[in-house]
Amino acid sequence: MTLETDRLILHPLTHNQLLKYVRNDNSLENELKLKHGHNVISDELQEAIRETILPNVIDANKNYLYNTLWSIISKDDEKLVGDICFVGEPDANGEIEIGYGTYEQFRNKGYMTEAVGRLIRWAATQPEVKIITASTEIDNVASYSVLEKNNFVKIAEGEGMFTWKLNLR
Repeated sequence: MTLETDRLILHPLTHNQLLKYVRNDNSLENELKLKHGHNVISDELQEAIRETILPNVIDANKNYLYNTLWSIISKDDEKLVGDICFVGEPDANGEIEIGYGTYEQFRNKGYMTEAVGRLIRWAATQPEVKIITASTEIDNVASYSVLEKNNFVKIAEGEGMFTWKLNLR
């Protein structure tokens, strides 16, 4: 399954694709028939993939779409431009958190605003999802602008972070 916008493809990575992603040796780009990039994967994201994402994706009792990393692909550039994910499955209240990042050379082009909007539209079709939350660093204006453009409302501030919420129902 993939999700699309006019400019982007959102591709949820399988377990094997996540292993290629972490290797960061262009093997994922080769598999997806994309042009090679020079993407920097943060230590924090690599740790999250190894410790949380990979074990959850391989767990047959979990819906991998809520647990994997989704690669964001520019149709025009035929390159990976960023990543987006849910932070696990919806809780008992139907709440789910998203996280995202744009590779440096693709920032300020509206890609993440578009990708977040598309993932929201998909989540809104899932009956178990009622609320989407996100957290941003207070000084990361670009990140919280993405959320504001997608109708998230700031609900809390603390420890250098803003917390955001979007009610779907």
